[in-house]
Amino acid sequence: MSAQRKVGLGRGISALIPTPDIEPKIASDEAVLSVSISDIRPNPRQPRSEFREDDLNELTDSILAHGIIQPLILTIDDETKKYFLIAGERRLRAAERAGLQMVPAIVRTASDQERLELALIENVQRADLSPLETAEAYRSLEENFSLTHEEIAKRVGKNRSSVTNTLRLLKLPELVLKALRSGAISEGHARALLGSATEQAQLTALQAILTQNLNVRQTEALVRKLNGEKEDSEAAKKTNRITPEIKSIEETLMQSVGTRVTLHPGKNGGTIHIHYYSNDELNDLIDRFSNFR
Repeated sequence: MSAQRKVGLGRGISALIPTPDIEPKIASDEAVLSVSISDIRPNPRQPRSEFREDDLNELTDSILAHGIIQPLILTIDDETKKYFLIAGERRLRAAERAGLQMVPAIVRTASDQERLELALIENVQRADLSPLETAEAYRSLEENFSLTHEEIAKRVGKNRSSVTNTLRLLKLPELVLKALRSGAISEGHARALLGSATEQAQLTALQAILTQNLNVRQTEALVRKLNGEKEDSEAAKKTNRITPEIKSIEETLMQSVGTRVTLHPGKNGGTIHIHYYSNDELNDLIDRFSNFR
C-alpha cells in the first residue's frame, strides 16, 4: 500500500468532495461534425487568461498519439457565420500545435451568457482556472447577467458560500492580487488576508509572507495578531507541526466547502474544524451537510 493511502482519511473525506461532470453532456442524438480549425473563433467569454505551456505540450503529445477523444463544443455566430468555441480551447490550441486541419465538434445554439457559463463550467470543474480567473468569471455572471450567487453556484456545481468567498478575493488590495496572480502567494494565503481588519494590515501581512516565507497557518496566526487577538500557545505549536499531506487535505476541503478548514489529527482519529464568517455561510454549511446520506 502506498504512503498516500496510509493515513485513514481518504474515503471519509472524499464523501465531502463532489465530483461533478467534467463538461456539458453530449446528447445521444447530437451529431459530431468535422470542422476546419480556421473556421473556429475563440470564445470571447473564455474565463481563462493563461494556458500553462507544459499542459499544452502534454495534450499535444496525447492528440498526436490518440487524436481528440472529446469533441469540442461550438456555436455559430449570427453575424459572421463562423463558429464560436464554447468548450475545449485547450484541445483547440493543442490541435493547432499538432498540425491538425480539422477537429471533431458538436454545434449548439447558445446565448452570450450560455457561452460564458459553459466555458466557466468546463474550466472550473477541471480545476484549470486560477482563483482570480474564477472570481472574474463569477463577477461577469453577476454583473453582466444579473445572476445571484445562488444561481451561479447551481450553474457551476459549487455551493453558494464558495462562490461568495471566491468573489471576496477581488476586494483585496491590488498588491495582494498581483502576488496571487504571479503565484507568489497561494489562494489559502489570500483567503487568510481577507480576515485582516484593515487594508494596511493586509499589506503588512503580505510583506511578512513574502519576506519570511510564511505558510497559510502562520499567516492566519499573524492576521489574528495584527487584529489584536490573543494567540493560543498550544495552537501555535500545532501550526508548526502541520505536514504537507495535512496541508494538502485542508486545501482540498477548502476548495470543496468554500471556507477555511483545519484538520487536527490525533493518534486515533482527530477533528475537522470548518470555519464560517457570517450567518449566511453557516446556513449554507448546514444545508450542504444536511443533504449527505
